[in-house]
Amino acid sequence: MRIALLFFLALGFQLSAFSPVYASGSCDSDCTKCHTISTDEVRNILAKINMPDAKILKMQMSPARGLWEVSIDNKGQRGLFYVDFSKKYLISGSIIEVNAAIDKTKERLDALNKERRINRSLIPLKDALILGDKKAANNVIVFTDPDCPFCSEFHEEIKKIVEKRKDIAFYIKMLPLTKLHPDAYWKSKSIICEKSLKLLEDNFEKKPIPKPSCETNVIDSNIKLAASLGISGTPTSILPDGSVLTGSLPADKFIELVDSANPVRDKSLNGAKKKGVKK
Repeated sequence: MRIALLFFLALGFQLSAFSPVYASGSCDSDCTKCHTISTDEVRNILAKINMPDAKILKMQMSPARGLWEVSIDNKGQRGLFYVDFSKKYLISGSIIEVNAAIDKTKERLDALNKERRINRSLIPLKDALILGDKKAANNVIVFTDPDCPFCSEFHEEIKKIVEKRKDIAFYIKMLPLTKLHPDAYWKSKSIICEKSLKLLEDNFEKKPIPKPSCETNVIDSNIKLAASLGISGTPTSILPDGSVLTGSLPADKFIELVDSANPVRDKSLNGAKKKGVKK
């Protein structure tokens, strides 16, 4: 009896070793053959996470198998999340490709935001601090928080930009992220009351600044405006063509973005290069 059992176990092992682990038509090569997700299912998920009005931009397989990637626009703010094939779990966060050390989620978000445009005419600039020449041909609007370390880092880069390029100016709007930086609200008010770029820079350098010297609703208006435009992080820059960048970039890289957002300048530069070739 024992010999017979061992024989059948060995035979079963051999069959499993030589039999294919998936048949033709399995989802090993194409998961969409076995798994689907519908717009209605995603809308149901969005309703459950209190985003019933979010616009679904795209649904596709994620870089990691077993997950759907859903891209959305929620009140002007673009983002994405993942849903497992059972549709029981929503995953928020980054997918990292280990071997290449690439954040695949950030790659997708960057691609989404490249297509995003903000109507700059909706942004009042009367209260903005100006860094650079106000007559500059290209102006960039920057939403900044006085207590945001990334804003401080970016401010140093934009100072380099206006030194290199007199045709670029920055209009700085105060946007305190009060949940992260409670003191940023009164500091923003103080900076606006004095309309002082120096106070902002002093604060970035960790120097004390005075309490507000006036009553103003500018900061509250900026917070409401940012929310309506889908801006929830700082620094956020709106380029001349309305394209949006959230976060800091080195000066040279940012200049490239400004130039690419200004096709008229690109044409003039190309023309100048062609003229320079002639002898």
